[in-house]
Amino acid sequence: MGSSRPTFQEESFARRHIGPQGQDLQDMLDVVGAADCEEFLAQVVPDEIRTDKVSAFPAISEHRLTTEPLSEVEALDVLRNFASMNSSHKAMLGLGYYNCHMPGPVQRHILENPSWYTAYTPYQAEISQGRLEMLLNFQTMVTSLCGLPMANASLLDEATAAAEAMILLLRACKDKAKNRFLVDADLHPQILAVLRTRAKPLDIELVICAQKEDFIKEGAFGALLGMPGSSGLVQDHSELIAQLASDNVKTALCTDLLALCLLKSPGEMGASVAIGSSQRFGLPLGAGGPHAAFFTCESQCTRFLPGRIVGISRDTNDRLALRLALQTREQHIRRAKATSNICTAQVLPAILAAAFAVYHGPKGLVGIAKRVHNQACKIAQAAQAADIDLVHSSFFDTLRLRTPNAEQIKSDLAAKGIDVLAQDGMISLSCDETTTDHDIGLIIEALGASPSSAVSSSLPDQLLRKDQILPQPVFSRHVSEHAFMRYLQMLASRDIALNRSMIPLGSCTMKLNATTQMAALSWPEFGNVHPFSERSSQAGIIAIADDLGDMLTSITGFDAITMQPNAGSQGEYCGLLAICGYHQANGETERNICLVPESAHGTNPASAVMAGLQVVTVAIDANGEIDMDDLRAKVQQYSKHLAALMVTYPSTCGIYSPQIIEICDLIHSNGGQIYMDGANLNALVGIAEPGKFGPDIMHINLHKTFCIPHGGGGPGMGPVVCREHLKPHLPGHFTKIESDRTDGAISSTPLGSALLLIISWAYMRMMGAQGLRKASTIAVLSANYMAKLLAAHYDLAYTDSNGNCAHEFILDARAYKKTAGIGVEDIAKRLIDMGFHAPTISFPVVGALMIEPTESEPKEEIDRFCEALIAIRKEIAQIEEGHLDQTNNPLINAPHVAADLLAEDYQAPYSREQAAYPLPWIRNNKYWPPVSRIDQVFGDRNLRCTLEPDEELS
Repeated sequence: MGSSRPTFQEESFARRHIGPQGQDLQDMLDVVGAADCEEFLAQVVPDEIRTDKVSAFPAISEHRLTTEPLSEVEALDVLRNFASMNSSHKAMLGLGYYNCHMPGPVQRHILENPSWYTAYTPYQAEISQGRLEMLLNFQTMVTSLCGLPMANASLLDEATAAAEAMILLLRACKDKAKNRFLVDADLHPQILAVLRTRAKPLDIELVICAQKEDFIKEGAFGALLGMPGSSGLVQDHSELIAQLASDNVKTALCTDLLALCLLKSPGEMGASVAIGSSQRFGLPLGAGGPHAAFFTCESQCTRFLPGRIVGISRDTNDRLALRLALQTREQHIRRAKATSNICTAQVLPAILAAAFAVYHGPKGLVGIAKRVHNQACKIAQAAQAADIDLVHSSFFDTLRLRTPNAEQIKSDLAAKGIDVLAQDGMISLSCDETTTDHDIGLIIEALGASPSSAVSSSLPDQLLRKDQILPQPVFSRHVSEHAFMRYLQMLASRDIALNRSMIPLGSCTMKLNATTQMAALSWPEFGNVHPFSERSSQAGIIAIADDLGDMLTSITGFDAITMQPNAGSQGEYCGLLAICGYHQANGETERNICLVPESAHGTNPASAVMAGLQVVTVAIDANGEIDMDDLRAKVQQYSKHLAALMVTYPSTCGIYSPQIIEICDLIHSNGGQIYMDGANLNALVGIAEPGKFGPDIMHINLHKTFCIPHGGGGPGMGPVVCREHLKPHLPGHFTKIESDRTDGAISSTPLGSALLLIISWAYMRMMGAQGLRKASTIAVLSANYMAKLLAAHYDLAYTDSNGNCAHEFILDARAYKKTAGIGVEDIAKRLIDMGFHAPTISFPVVGALMIEPTESEPKEEIDRFCEALIAIRKEIAQIEEGHLDQTNNPLINAPHVAADLLAEDYQAPYSREQAAYPLPWIRNNKYWPPVSRIDQVFGDRNLRCTLEPDEELS
C-alpha cells in the first residue's frame, strides 16, 4: 500500500512555506531562461561545489525521526513527546534564572503576534515607531530602576553584558597601562566563566576578590560587584565604590531589576555602570533564553555604550520621532574600531520585559518584589527557629542555609517536585514570582522546621529605596486590560513587519516564520526548564538540540557543532576563538593575522579584534569578488603570522564565486584556517556543503536560513559547525551539557537561547531534505527573476560571468545623485509610501540597494515590489527630465504623513494623489507612516534615550 502522507504538491508543509508554485514558478523560470529548477541550478551554481545529496538527515536513536518530512500535526505531536521528557519540577535554583508569570495579554498580543515577532531591526525608523517606543520604555525602565541616566536597548544575556561592562571600563580608563579588572567572587558562575573567556584574548588580568580588602586598586581599570550576590547577600557597596573611585577606578554593578524595586539603586551607590538580566520580568526560563540583558551607565561613558540605543529626535515637521541613535558606531562604518558588535541585541525579549512593566506598573512591580522577599523571609525565619544557620542575614530572594543534611534535604525536596542546590554542606534556594505558600510549606517541612507566626523583612533600612520608580505616565496609564490591549495594537499598527508586506533585505533573509514552528514556545513544559538543572531534567530540550545539531552538521558537511552562541556575531567570535585555540595548541602562538575582505559583514572585523586578532583588509575587484592578486600578496606578506581568512559565501555581493576552493587552498597551504560567515547559507542548503569545499568552521544564523523570527532585531542564534580538528576548541560550560570541556564559555548557558531551537527543529523536520533543497533553489530563482525584471530600469552592481546572482543582488543607485539629486535613502523612504520596507541600503556598496526576496514570498508579492521600484525609477526620470522639481518632489519629501497631505495649506508641486497612492493597488491596503523623514543629526546632537518623568509619547 502507498503512503497516506501528503506529497509536496498537495498539503505538505514545504508546499505552504515556499511561495512560487505551479504556473507562477514556470513563468519565473521562463524569465531566467531555464526549463526547470535543476537546469537553473546548473546555470547558476559552480559545478565545483554542487552536490546532489538530498537525503542527508540521520536517524540515530529512538526519540529521533526518519528523514521523511513531518506534517504540521505530526511535528506538534513529536514536540509534545519531547516536552514530556523535561522535568515538571519547580526549579528554585536561582543563579540568575527565576520562574515568573508572563501576563496573558503580553503573551497573546506580543509574543504570539506576528506584528511584533516578524519585524526587522529598526534601521528604517519611520516604519518602526511602535517597537522603538517599547524599546524606549525598556531603556526608561532600566534607567529608573538602576538610577543611571543612559541605557541601551538590550544585550544578549547577563554574562555577555558583564563582559561588555569590563570592556567599557577598559576603554573609559585614561591610563592605558592598567590591565587589571577586579571581580566580586560572589557573582554567578556563568558570569565569571564568560569574563575569563573575554579577558584572555585582550590580556586583561582578572582578580577574583572574595573580601573587601581584596579589591586592591593598583593597576586596576575597573571593578564588577554583585548586588544581590549569587549567594543572595544584599549589601551596600557605596563605601567600596567610593574607595575605588578615589583612585579613578570605576565600578559596575551586576544587579536584579525586581530587587531594585525595593533596594537602593546602583546609581545611588555611586556605580558608573549597572548590568543584569530582565528575564524575571515575564520571560520563561526556556533552558536559558532568549532573555534580554540590560546595560546602563553614567553620562560620561555614553560614547562607549555597547549595542543599540533608541534615541528621541524629531521629523521634518518637528514631530517627536524615535530612531537608533549614534548610528556611526555601527560596524559597517567603524568596522575594526567598533565599540562592540551591534548585532548583540534581544529586541523581542526586551519588548516583552518592558510590556511586563507597563502591564503591572510601579505599584504592581513593588507588590511582586515584596511577595517574593516575604516568601524567602518565611523560609529563613523558620530555618533559624530550627537552629539552621542562615549564611547571610540580609537577602532579597535567595537563601543559603548551612546544614549537615544538605544532600538529604535536596533529595527530599526533589521527591516533592522542588529542585534546590546542595553543595559543601549548604542548601541554596531562590524564591520567585511563582513561589506559593504550598511550596514554602514543603520546604519548611523538609528542613524539619515549623512556620513562623510573624514574618519580618531581612533588609536593613539603609538599603531600602527611597525614591519613586517608573514615574513616567506610560507605566501607570494602561491599568485595564482593555487599555493595555489598545496600546499594544496602536504601537503595532505603526510598523511594517512581514505580516503586512515583503521585507526584501539583502543579507538578512526575512522569510516565513510559520505558526506551527512557533506554537511550542508558549508551552510550560519547555518554558519552565532551568538551564542549570540536571541533565535528566531538561532531557527533551537537549534531545531537540542534539537532533537539530545532527541535521545542521549533515547538511553543511561539517563534523561537530556547538549551540552556545546566541547571535550570529557571537558565532563569529566563537569560531575565531576556536581557530586561535587550534593554533595555540599547535605551538603557533605567533599566528595573529585575520584577513577580512572589504565587502565583509561589519561584525567580522569587530569579532576578530575581540578575539585578539589583528585585522588586515583584503580588497575586492570590480566584480565584487575577492581580489586574488591582493589576497596572494597579503598571504605572502603575513604567511608566518596568518591565523585565518574570514569569508562570506556566496559573497556579500551576492555571487557564487568559482574561486572559493582556490582561496581555501591558498590559505591552508600557508598555515591559516578558513572562517566562513554563514549569513548567506540560504543559497546553499541542499545545494552545496561548505564543510566539503574548503572552510574549517562556520556560524549558522538560525534567524535567517532556519526561520527563527527576527523579532525586531533579536533574538537570534548563531550555532557554530566545524571540522573535526577544531572540535576540541569549541566553547565549554560548567554544566557539561554539550561537552566535557568546562572552560571557554562565551555565553551564559550551554545551549544559548535554547527555546529558539524548537523553531528551527520544527522547520527542518517539516521541510525534509527535499523541501530544504527546494527552498534554497527557489530563493536563488526568485532573486534572479527580480534581477532580470529590474535590470531594464536599474544598473546591477554585480553579476557573475553569465549575468546571474545568488540569492540576493545589488541595484546601483549612485548615478541618480548627480542626475536627479536623489540618493538611495530617498528611494528607501519612497518605498514606505508604497507600503514596503526598504531593502538593505548602502551595504556592501554605498549608494546601492541589496535585495533578497527569499523562497517564501509568492510571485504576486515579488511582482508588486518590482512594480514599486520601477515606479520610483520613473519618478527619478521625471526629475531628470525636469517634470518634477529636483528639491521638492515625492522622493525628497517621502515618506508622506496623512496629516501633512490633509493640511489646508498643502503646497507641494505634485498632487496629494501622487504622494499617497503612486500605484493603484496601494488604495486597497494603505500603510500610513506615523512620522515623516527623521532628523538623524538632531537626535545625535541632542542625545536622549529615556522619557522624562511627565513625558508621554502616545
